[in-house]
Amino acid sequence: PGFHEGNAWNYTFYVPHDIKGLAKLMGGQKKFVDKLQMVFDKGYYDMANEPDIAYPYLFSYFKGEAWRTQKLVRELLGKYYHNAPNGLPGNDDTGTMSTWAIFSMMGFYPACPGDLDYVLTSPTFNKVTISLDKKFYPKGSLVIESAHRTPDDIYIEEVTAGGKKLKGYTISQQELVNAGTLRFTLESKH
Repeated sequence: PGFHEGNAWNYTFYVPHDIKGLAKLMGGQKKFVDKLQMVFDKGYYDMANEPDIAYPYLFSYFKGEAWRTQKLVRELLGKYYHNAPNGLPGNDDTGTMSTWAIFSMMGFYPACPGDLDYVLTSPTFNKVTISLDKKFYPKGSLVIESAHRTPDDIYIEEVTAGGKKLKGYTISQQELVNAGTLRFTLESKH
């Protein structure tokens, strides 16, 4: 009772506009991160349910925890997305599941609707080129490059946007579309 297409675990962390405030209410960063990790460890996470599909990205809001986002996103892509008739984790609801996968494979995701920042994760592809309308974006494209030294490189060592090193694990819409090149350098340990 009180929930539709989900349960308390699917909605507990669904406060995308104030993750830091939610963590404070839950007793601080450590308690928040531990409880969020438990959602994945105990199988409470539902990849096919929109309220919680951004949950892997919430770790990146806290210093020292972004590695969890990168690890979980890579695992979820491998577990739930396949080139087969059942290759999506549920009803695609006008492309929601596919969009999650595409953003995640490119290395950034809009974790909070209406927020103009994206949370970064390690890209799946070595190179992606997105064509942009030159009328609005003079560079005309965004190239995403991912430097893997070994096949196990899934953790972000450094990200540059237009040659400028980013601090943290987010990028704004303006930084992203004006970067020209978004370059990820990856390593195998966090």
